Amino acid sequence: MTEPILKVDNINVYYGSIHAIKGISFEVHSGEIVTLIGANGAGKSTTLNTISGLLHPTTGSIYFLGESVAKIQPHKIVVKGLAQVPEGRRIFAQMTVRENLEMGAYTQLNNNYFHDDLDKVYSLFPRLKERRKQIAGTLSGGEQQMLAMGRALMSRPKLLMLDEPSMGLAPILVEQIFSIIADVHKAGSTILLVEQNAQMALSVANRGYVMETGKIIATGTGEDLLSSPEIKKAYLGG
Repeated sequence: MTEPILKVDNINVYYGSIHAIKGISFEVHSGEIVTLIGANGAGKSTTLNTISGLLHPTTGSIYFLGESVAKIQPHKIVVKGLAQVPEGRRIFAQMTVRENLEMGAYTQLNNNYFHDDLDKVYSLFPRLKERRKQIAGTLSGGEQQMLAMGRALMSRPKLLMLDEPSMGLAPILVEQIFSIIADVHKAGSTILLVEQNAQMALSVANRGYVMETGKIIATGTGEDLLSSPEIKKAYLGG
């Protein structure tokens, strides 16, 4: 098997005296959708924030494209090709849709690609094209999630990390967002997805890891985890 695009090796992360992540290891290979599922407080978002450099592991290693990134600043990790769509979207509410997308491209020093990338984002998210001059804070929750994803894609990421993309959205919009995640993947993106909606996450994922109180307690293909009686009982309301 080829070298993974992301390799997390036995990391431990503390918030003050709280041991939030307890020696977890996992990997993501190019072209995959990998999901981390688990209850609220399992450590899923903390894991993403550690990979993207917002937190640092006390022990353990994180390799992105074969290079150690555990001690690197977040903006330098983005330049290397790792983009995170944060929980709660965090768009620039006072800027237009188009200006938000321009902010996503700030790491792309070669501006020859800018209009191509913008066209790609508009083709994935036609609603954003329609609303490109609209102030982002006036968009609906679903549209803001599309904008957060589009903004991340403007940085041409080699790995796209999505943190709770369905949070706070109506069920019909959740389906739409997951359909878009599948389209983004088909268009060539490798995705690491953190999601409380385990059913939806596992239905699009190649592989999944189940987290509980800072540890990984199970792993398997999306299909295997969806059909596992233990996982069904604990996370899928079965």
